[in-house]
Amino acid sequence: MTQAILIIEDEPSIADTLIYALEREGFVPTRVATLAEARAAVGAHAYAAIVLDVGLPDGNGFDFCRDLRRDHATPILFLTSRNDEVDRIVGLEIGADDYITKPFSPREVAARLKAVLRRAVQPAVNGTPEFFQIDAGKRCIIFRGNALELSRYEYGILNLLLRRPGQVYSRQQIMQHVWPDPDMSLERTVDTHIKTIRNKLKRIADEEILLTHRGVGYSIKDGR
Repeated sequence: MTQAILIIEDEPSIADTLIYALEREGFVPTRVATLAEARAAVGAHAYAAIVLDVGLPDGNGFDFCRDLRRDHATPILFLTSRNDEVDRIVGLEIGADDYITKPFSPREVAARLKAVLRRAVQPAVNGTPEFFQIDAGKRCIIFRGNALELSRYEYGILNLLLRRPGQVYSRQQIMQHVWPDPDMSLERTVDTHIKTIRNKLKRIADEEILLTHRGVGYSIKDGR
């Protein structure tokens, strides 16, 4: 099945290069040049992923990403001339799935985009517990009939644990699977996200679903 990709890039030459590279890989790219056009596009269509420039004529890509993450879990790949480590960390922490600096290789962008999409749709292996449902297309997880409002990292962590109920994942394993650049975050960040996920689950059902294995890691209760 073809996958629609939204490219938010104001430089025509860069956009044309991306479009050509992505079309060769079987994607269906659509390009917009401003954040206003991007908001309209996201509101009207569903995209498998978004390639987003940071510096745009009518605003900042970081702000757009932050706003989008309130309602959407669509994978986002930042493409920017900013090569500062702080900018990269900010981009990843506010919800981007990957970050590439210009000048770039179009083939690398396509390869990273494929990797991001693979992480987003990895299927369950042992079967999801009966009280969870995963909508991989919308990147949405439903718990006992209630759609969970999850950030990009919360979704990634919970989706990973649900793929193998009962299996214990260490913090490092979680970061390797969920974070695009694990070395740029601290392991305690995983603990913070786990705590938030657990609180969201307990608001729906006061039961121990997300288990802590002290000194080892975390798992989801196998309730099939």
